[in-house]
Amino acid sequence: MNDFLQLVNARQSDRAYDKSRLVEADKLERILEAGRLAPSACNAQPWRFVVVTDPSLAEKVGKAAAGLGMNKFAKDAPVHIIVVEESANITSRLGGKLKGKHFPLIDIGIVAAHMVLAAESEGLGSCILGWFDEKEIKSLTGIPSSKRVLLDILIGYPVKEKRKKIRKESGKIISYNSY
Repeated sequence: MNDFLQLVNARQSDRAYDKSRLVEADKLERILEAGRLAPSACNAQPWRFVVVTDPSLAEKVGKAAAGLGMNKFAKDAPVHIIVVEESANITSRLGGKLKGKHFPLIDIGIVAAHMVLAAESEGLGSCILGWFDEKEIKSLTGIPSSKRVLLDILIGYPVKEKRKKIRKESGKIISYNSY
């Protein structure tokens, strides 16, 4: 368990990548496998990953992810894993209706966590983006206009040092047996 907590503590949202250093195919395959194996409500697996590795296309997708300049660093990421929401199975959809929850959003959050932790374990940096030009990314990658792009997960070799995590104290976010 200590190894896992060390991995979680080491993982950060990297915002600077070595553009000239490509991500090895075997590392990328393990990251994608971690996502593929992620749990989902009723095993719906309501996702599809469009993996952008072509340097020219990755830069264009990164520019589409710049989002009013907030994510300018995205153009330097050598890999973009575009997470597309797919239809959930009938059990997940019915359960979601009964409970007033859209389980695919939860499931895709779990997938993203699996992939960025896998990236960290491979010695790579990552950043999960939700702010981007969805229409442009669809156009660049051939994603049908009827689909929803939920995330762009950047993967690459970070160029900045690790920073200290600042998190709320556990007593402010954890309680036992009552709120």
